[in-house]
Amino acid sequence: MKTKITIRLNQEVIEKAKIYAHNHKTSLSKMIESYLDTLTQKKTDEKKLTITPLVESLSGVIDLPEDFDYKKEYASYLQEKYK
Repeated sequence: MKTKITIRLNQEVIEKAKIYAHNHKTSLSKMIESYLDTLTQKKTDEKKLTITPLVESLSGVIDLPEDFDYKKEYASYLQEKYK
């Protein structure tokens, strides 16, 4: 079911959006609908993420010191690798 809504936007934004929609052969309404659908779908998909048994079994395998600097260690590894 299609429903009308009223929104207030900056006129310059509207004009740019109309040009964008025209260049992409779509309507401004369809573009906004698609954006809102994508925006709300991401939130729903994030909740559906599950941890696989393999990842669960690997969780907590390594104990690193509080002051461990992974960026420094990785940089050292790369320097050594590409000597």
